[in-house]
Amino acid sequence: MPALVLLGAQWGDEGKGKATDLLGGSVDYVVRYQGGNNAGHTVVVGDQKYALHLLPSGILSPGCTPVIGNGVVVDPSVLLSELSGLNERGVDTSKLLISGNAHVITPYNVTVDKVTERFLGKRKIGTTGRGIGPTYADKINRVGIRVQDLYDESILTQKVEAALDVKNQILTKLYNRRAIAVDQVVEELLGYAEKIKPYVADTVLVLNRALDDNKVVLFEGGQGTLLDIDHGTYPFVTSSNPTAGGACTGSGVGPTKISRVIGILKAYTTRVGSGPFPTELFDEDGEALRRIGGERGVTTGRDRRCGWFDAVIARYATRVNGLTDFFLTKLDVLTGWEQIPVCVAYEIDGKRVEELPYSQTDFHHAKPVYEYLPGWQEDITKAKTFADLPKNAQGYVKALEEMSGAPVSAIGVGPGRDETIEINPFL
Repeated sequence: MPALVLLGAQWGDEGKGKATDLLGGSVDYVVRYQGGNNAGHTVVVGDQKYALHLLPSGILSPGCTPVIGNGVVVDPSVLLSELSGLNERGVDTSKLLISGNAHVITPYNVTVDKVTERFLGKRKIGTTGRGIGPTYADKINRVGIRVQDLYDESILTQKVEAALDVKNQILTKLYNRRAIAVDQVVEELLGYAEKIKPYVADTVLVLNRALDDNKVVLFEGGQGTLLDIDHGTYPFVTSSNPTAGGACTGSGVGPTKISRVIGILKAYTTRVGSGPFPTELFDEDGEALRRIGGERGVTTGRDRRCGWFDAVIARYATRVNGLTDFFLTKLDVLTGWEQIPVCVAYEIDGKRVEELPYSQTDFHHAKPVYEYLPGWQEDITKAKTFADLPKNAQGYVKALEEMSGAPVSAIGVGPGRDETIEINPFL
């Protein structure tokens, strides 16, 4: 049975939660392989709306085992709060597994994140201030705290001391902040240990055995391709690898076991935070996309920047992820436009460029080159098959498919779990 990767093909917020949830009933394991509670997935089940931040979307599917992989950074307080909220709503969370090798977001990571972003002022990156970046920095600097460290007080204390040796110097001498006490941090982290212990496991072993036993494993990325630390619009990116390669390093499952890579594309483009965005709109169309699409960040609460579909970005996502399929979401939001612009190339210094420039300077100065596709006026939220869509909506999907370089295998025509057209089932 297959191992599938499902990831964002733009700047995040494409609707990955809905796509994961769509597959949830047929999947045995859903794995978050990177990021932390800076990601956000909205899933609508019947008349119930769930906003997930750290937990895999598969936690809403009975019979599915949700897994937080080793590539994720975990804030224990957020994790326990999210679990409590779901339990209160009658969701069974008992099957959750957390990698003992996942890194812990400590209180000092959150503090450093917030003060650093404020210090940068106009040069700020646009982080969520949740300690994600500093935690990944600690991981790379080999002073990070892992989940397994919560169960050895001596090791935990030594690691916190090592991390705070430098951080307290920065906080007090550079930012004029109060030093953070080692024992206070250790006490807080130890307070979470027993509460999350039932979930902690050797998830690398669990997942590989599951695949050996012909179970279906779905790897769920947070954020999106253009926010990847290596392949995104650096430095306006996240601190991990949401691209397909990150699924392997963030879970301990080898690339030869991945059979399908599904990219989630919104029928237009959005972005949260700072950084270049060639098709961004500052007019009534941009405001209409924001209003109709409900474009407000699930995690950040910030309004998303909105623009027309960017085929250059979609082609890039196909290339760096090895995408086999697209799930096109929010097609219904575009109902009502007479014509719909689609960015097919950029103009940079008077030259037409059809692929994403590797130079940050060039991308910052890229101007969109548009083609205009005929729109539609009919309500499409009740469509069950591709043939049910208006001809112009069908034409729009086919045009995006051709421009993007991979087939569209599913289309979201509304926010509900059942408001999806499956053209080529993923399983």
